[in-house]
Amino acid sequence: MKYVDEFRDPELTAHLLHELTAATTKPFRVMEVCGTHTMAIFRSGLRGLLPPEIELISGPGCPVCVTSASHIDAFLQMAELPGTHLAVFGDLFRVPGSNGTTLAHARARGAKIDVVYSAMDGLELARQNPTEQVIFPGIGFETTTPGIAATILAARQQNIDNFMVFSTHKTMLPPLMALLGDPALGIDGLLCPGHVSSIIGAAAYQPLAEENHLACVVGGFEPTDILQALILMARQIGEGRAEVENAYTRAVTWEGNARARSMVETIFEPVDMEWRGLGTIGGSGLAIRKEFSGFDAQSRLSITVPESKEPPGCLCGQILKGITTPPACPLFGSRCTPSSPIGPCMVSSEGTCSAWFTYGNYSEKILS
Repeated sequence: MKYVDEFRDPELTAHLLHELTAATTKPFRVMEVCGTHTMAIFRSGLRGLLPPEIELISGPGCPVCVTSASHIDAFLQMAELPGTHLAVFGDLFRVPGSNGTTLAHARARGAKIDVVYSAMDGLELARQNPTEQVIFPGIGFETTTPGIAATILAARQQNIDNFMVFSTHKTMLPPLMALLGDPALGIDGLLCPGHVSSIIGAAAYQPLAEENHLACVVGGFEPTDILQALILMARQIGEGRAEVENAYTRAVTWEGNARARSMVETIFEPVDMEWRGLGTIGGSGLAIRKEFSGFDAQSRLSITVPESKEPPGCLCGQILKGITTPPACPLFGSRCTPSSPIGPCMVSSEGTCSAWFTYGNYSEKILS
């Protein structure tokens, strides 16, 4: 496939691995912020090929995983209301709430819930079912928020008043600032998320680099993309530099997408937001502005967000902070598997636990 296969070329990958080994002059720890990076690194087998001096840890970059149990419970509340019809992303469908119930369970009990590929699909569902209140649980970071904003604008322009969004949208920089304030984390570099960076721009990471003396490199998601980003990072760390570099120039610019950001600012405003495992982080969420409150499910339906309760024994929160790995969790691979998940990190296709289970040679041990 053009524009993909060339970034998976085995000979180029081998050459870049050799170059990375030469560039690595001291040990360093890298947090790959994005869940897509985590999965790509596992799927390509890069973890086992990197120089032993490089340690990779996963961060809070999976949008489903960082959605709090309290918000999952609120989604379940909405599903049970008479006349409501939920339109949800597939990963969200099987995430357990605080009592282990999922949206899949709710649908089995008769709730109207459809899996969709975009918010626009939810809007079309509302158009086709004018007697129902169609609710789209909005999750995700800067990558998906412009699409939600565009859908709300389209709903207003088309006078579709039975479509609503329950916003739990989050922004990426505040939790990274919070995590980096913890000296116990001890990372030397950030592999910055390519998707988010296409919107916010590489320049957005300058405060992280300057205030934390941290090497920040934006990377793509194919093996050669990741290796090129790690080479730049190894050179920075070896030379004692702390800068922002962009190794994903075919998709990310320094300034980002100003038009997309402007549309988001029209619809949303910053609010404090609860993150699973990280608690409430000031200014890290996005709420629908009052001018568009007719499309705000939480205010329009008077939904109360309950107190968050994590599943007993689940270490998803610590895994999202990068302070432990899935095999350290007592539930991993026994009570918690992709077919019977306890926490969201095992549910999502971008979840760290799912990546470790699928590609980390743990499934063979467990199933043998």
